[in-house]
Parts: sequence; C-alpha cells; structure tokens
Amino acid sequence: MLPYGRQSVSEDDVEAVAAVLRGDWLTTGPSVDAFEAAVSAVSGGHPVVSTTSGTAALHVAYAAAGVGPGDEVVTTPMTFVATASGASILGATVRFADVDPDSGLVDPGAVDALVGDRTRVVAAVDYAGHPCDYPRLQAIADRVGALTLADAAHSIGGTMDGRPVGDLADITTFSFFPTKNLTTAEGGAVTAKDPALVQRGREFHNIGLVRDPSRFQLRDQGPWHQEVHAFGLNYRLTDVGCALGLSQLRRLPDFASRRAEIKARYDGALAGVAGVRTPPQSPGAAPVWHLYPVRVLDGRRREVFERMRDAGIGVQVNYLPVYWHPVYAELGYRRGMCPNAEAFYEQELSLPMFPDLTDDQVDRVVETLTSVLR
Repeated sequence: MLPYGRQSVSEDDVEAVAAVLRGDWLTTGPSVDAFEAAVSAVSGGHPVVSTTSGTAALHVAYAAAGVGPGDEVVTTPMTFVATASGASILGATVRFADVDPDSGLVDPGAVDALVGDRTRVVAAVDYAGHPCDYPRLQAIADRVGALTLADAAHSIGGTMDGRPVGDLADITTFSFFPTKNLTTAEGGAVTAKDPALVQRGREFHNIGLVRDPSRFQLRDQGPWHQEVHAFGLNYRLTDVGCALGLSQLRRLPDFASRRAEIKARYDGALAGVAGVRTPPQSPGAAPVWHLYPVRVLDGRRREVFERMRDAGIGVQVNYLPVYWHPVYAELGYRRGMCPNAEAFYEQELSLPMFPDLTDDQVDRVVETLTSVLR
C-alpha cells in the first residue's frame, strides 16, 4: 500500500538521535534548547516552547492565552478535533466559523459575524499547509480585544507575502507528527510574539513550576526551591526527540521543495480531468504542502476512496467537521452550522504527499485516480 503520508528519516537523523542516547541528557537538556532556537529561526524569531505533541501545543497555547469558563474561541470546523478540544477542555465555548468553499480555510467574513465581547481567541488552521488570511483575521480580533492563533500543524516553513509562518498571528502552534513537514517522532511547539505568553506557556508545559527567585512567594527556602503558582501539565519534549527535530530542520528546505514539485506534478496531470478539482493557491502564498486535497465531485468521494484503497493507493480524508464528533453533538452542536465546511468534507480526498514520493509513484496515483473516475 502506498501511504498518503510518511516520515523521511536519513542516516544523519539516526546518528543525531544515537548521539543523544550515548550522552548524559535524555530530556530537558541542551538539545531541547537548541531545537527551540532553531524553530524560532525559521518561524519569525519569536521565543518557542517545545511540547510532546501538536495537541499539547494547542492546550499550552490556550492556557497561556488565559482561556477559561465564560470565554469564547472562534475557530474552523475543517480541522483535527484538537484545534477545538484544547479550548473546550479549559471550559471555553467554541464557536465554529464556516470556511472558504474552495480552499477549506476559515472565512474571515464568517469569523467577523461570530466574534464579540467574550471572544478570547480567533484560531485559524493552515489547512493542507496553506496560510490563512491573517491580516484580515488580526484586524477582526484586534477590534474585540482577542488574540489570533495560527494552528500551523501543516505549515511550518511556509510564508505569506514574505512573512514566515510563526510571524503571522499572535500565537502559533506546530505539530511534528511523523507525517508532518518535519518530525520529532511525536512533538509540537508554541511560539508567540508576546514574551509573557511564552513564559506562561513554558510554565504550563512544565507542571506550573516557577524557578525565578524574584517571583517566589515562599522566601525562606534553600537554593533547591521551586514552587507552583498555577496548575500545569508535563508536556516537555525530550532531548531525543529534539535531536531528531534539529536534524530534520536542516532538511526542511529540501522537504519543502520536493512537496512543491509533487504538488505541481499533480496539478499539471489533473488539470482538466472531469470529476475532480485541485487545490487552489493564493497570490503571495508559498505553502509547504502537507496535504494534496482534491475535491471529488458528483457524490463519488466514498466510491473513489474505496477503489483507490483497493488499488493500493493510501488516500485519506481530512477532516470530519469537528462539531460532527459525538462529544460536540452532545453539547448541542448540530449539522448544518457550516454548510461550506460540510460540502468540502463530503468531497475532500487527500492524495499521497510526502518528500520521498517519486515521480513514478505520483504518476501511478494520477493514472489510478483518472481510471477510477472514468
């Protein structure tokens, strides 16, 4: 089975991990600091906190933003559930804004209709690796005193109008799952323009521990002292994972270039093919394409999915609208809230997309898809 996505691990990556295993640090050591600095360098120069997953990064980001009961978070339903659940776990109400019918990216006009005095965060998702319209989203969030959050699980290494992903929103989260643009095996990160947000996030991801003596409330203890002012969780990424991530970051330009080549090859081969639409790209955007999401028309998505899988092509569907999940349905969310997102979901099919995919394999995918569509 040709997978829809997979990691690319080189001998240099393996040696980087082995070097850590031979050393003195397995976690919270020098590789963590080096990896966070390297992520900062490719994402706008803002401070970074690494985490155990992209889901953890979202939880950390919402906690750092002070999201809690009584607050609202406006986000897209066309995403993995963690974009919303991180806010729900903290007690916020999630409001789902519909998406652009062509790109699947959140529609700023739909966001504008939902924000209000209770909005704490406007969370966008760079679906498939394409950055959202953050200038419009930022203006909307600023008007109501909210923060923007970019869920950039798909898009590290990309730019919009020359600005890197990580510098487009107030807070940005990344995922380093194996199928993503680079991997730490499992892992994620948070970056923010406001250092105070990063500090709160760093403490939350480290069990809430405060180690700055100037902030201690208990001042009669010894040099070993640390204390907790607010609850947190252990979301620390290891030196082992960060060593892999550092090695992968050195390969990110090559990964991005190859993904762009694959996207262009798909675009050219599928142009004019009846029954399918290829993903658009906005002027000024330089995405790192994590997914290649085609739209299968005429109600044939499930048929095409099953026949492609039967032919050994590992296609995927990304994603079920978040509020269709039973956990949200039980909270009163109902189908029909975001018709564009639901229509997008009913047609979306992700074709294989990963750096080690060969031209011959791309051609095999295209030939199989066109054959199925006849």
